[in-house]
Amino acid sequence: MTTASSSVSSGRVTGKVAFVTGAGRGIGRATAIMLAQHGAKVAVADRDADVAQEVVDTIESMGGEAALAVVDVADEDGVRQVIGEVVDRWNRIDVLVNCAGLAGIQKPIHEVTTAEYDRVMDVNVRGIFHTTKYAIPAMTNGGSVINFSSIYGLVGGASAESPYSVYQASKGAVLGMSRGDAMMYASQGIRVNSICPGFIDTPMVAGFLERTGDAAAARTAAAALHPLGDLGEPDDIAYGVLYLASDESKFVTGTALVIDGGMTAA
Repeated sequence: MTTASSSVSSGRVTGKVAFVTGAGRGIGRATAIMLAQHGAKVAVADRDADVAQEVVDTIESMGGEAALAVVDVADEDGVRQVIGEVVDRWNRIDVLVNCAGLAGIQKPIHEVTTAEYDRVMDVNVRGIFHTTKYAIPAMTNGGSVINFSSIYGLVGGASAESPYSVYQASKGAVLGMSRGDAMMYASQGIRVNSICPGFIDTPMVAGFLERTGDAAAARTAAAALHPLGDLGEPDDIAYGVLYLASDESKFVTGTALVIDGGMTAA
């Protein structure tokens, strides 16, 4: 649960329109709520209508403005439709946060089926392609695209506490796409950056750790990978998104913001 203030304030993203995918749970939920707390109008996009509606209700209960956007980011027609609905409602998009993602396949690549590979890529890479494709034309006064990669887009890992190479390949692709789009759209005042979290205490990570067969031991081992000594919290990442969404980062594009408790420095 987000630990920021429970009411809306005028502030760092006041008046901006944000479209946040994967916004029903974990980092996406914390991000949607935080952006709303700092004045943004937020389209809460998730394929699970019930959890997304809970986030919309939470934002509205604290005086913010939110819209429900039920979509699977792997479905191009669905993405086109919901982004069109957001633009019809609020006239533009200023901030796109691509948080939706799958944890990946926990087995070595020689055991991965093509269908399993395709599903990870469809969500983690193609999903960002879809949302960026349809949000960019709606960024009529510049904007900020924030894509979620991972520390496993930067480094490898093959232990029980780290995702395997299909996930890592998808997150490396996000970094490359982000850099390319940053150069492509800079002349339009559109910034594109990525965020690389370490292990964050979310339902996705909890599920990943449970599938190792000993969730408690896996959590302890994952926490030990971070020099700061524990898993991060969703708000730790949401504050990074808030910075990249705000005008405070107006000179920042084409980079990866690493928020990992020191893991990649170790």
